[in-house]
Amino acid sequence: MNLSYWETKTWFSNIDFCIVGSGITGLNCALNLKTRFPKSNILVLERGMLPNGASTKNAGFACFGSISEILDDLNSHSEEEVLQLIQKRLKGLNLLRKNLGDKNIGYKEYGGYELFTKEDRPLFEECKAKLPELNKMLEPLFGEAVFSIQKDSFGFRNIEKKLIFNQFEGQLNTGEMMETLLYKVQKAGIKILNNVNVEEFTEAKNSVKIKTDKLEFLARKLLIATNGFSEKLGIAQVKPARAQVLITKPIKNLKIKGTFHLDKGYYYFRNIDDCILFGGGRNLDFKTEETTEMAQTKLIQQKLEELLKNTILPETSFEIEHRWSGIMGVGKQKKPIVKQISENVYCGVRLGGMGVAIGSLVGKELSELII
Repeated sequence: MNLSYWETKTWFSNIDFCIVGSGITGLNCALNLKTRFPKSNILVLERGMLPNGASTKNAGFACFGSISEILDDLNSHSEEEVLQLIQKRLKGLNLLRKNLGDKNIGYKEYGGYELFTKEDRPLFEECKAKLPELNKMLEPLFGEAVFSIQKDSFGFRNIEKKLIFNQFEGQLNTGEMMETLLYKVQKAGIKILNNVNVEEFTEAKNSVKIKTDKLEFLARKLLIATNGFSEKLGIAQVKPARAQVLITKPIKNLKIKGTFHLDKGYYYFRNIDDCILFGGGRNLDFKTEETTEMAQTKLIQQKLEELLKNTILPETSFEIEHRWSGIMGVGKQKKPIVKQISENVYCGVRLGGMGVAIGSLVGKELSELII
């Protein structure tokens, strides 16, 4: 880049903390660092025009895990580990709401429902049988029963007529959330530069040399908060996981209210502005969806439309308004990676599809690694 003296001096000199990624995690990390070190010079780099992973692409679910997801986690984690995961998600959601305000993020607590197909009847029976046990396990966190069984009052088809209801699940407006967070960060005097892709970094004496597709510069500390894109910066424990989403045109007299999960959470939908927002399906082809390419595939889009037509809106005509995809960061474990990588480099990644819930907390924990 052909930078002037002013540009170099103002944006790329004496940087105390450079944060890669302007999503929920990166921006919360920046805010917490500014609180702890008020005189610090903080620069946030973002590869996209907007936060380009999942922070502005997600479905706006303020959730901590459906009943089948929690049961599935108990197959590979201890009860204590699962409780810690849920506690972290709850703490993160509360932090998000406290920092930004429910009104500013469009937060509503209508509850969440889990649907089960006829083929998933054994899973439904297992969830129903385990429901008292799970409610007892979660009571210390919530103070009362989380899950209950309700009749399907929404007119779904080809599913069990009983749904499992989670009274504490909420939803929010993803765009309003990120707009509020970006405003708060900029108001704090933190610089954000978009369309800058970090390619690599190397440790220098008491600093980190950061190479981007535009220029190279030094920062005292580097903090990586790129989640699904972290593998490109050498964090091998995180794999990208693409989530494909579509939204219908507005539908008259749409009765669906709340958040909904299907097939162990691999499908999810909700009402927003009288439209159905519907996403998921990466379990149809895990390998293809292990990508950072923002695109859609015929296989998954056809399945989403099929489920809309035959299960979610069986008596309603609809048109698809828009399609998009976001990139999550997943791994063998669901616990986020928040650690020091080298003398001056740190990371807060692998949010496991729960970025809305835990992003604020992971950002805070990442900032607290700096002593």
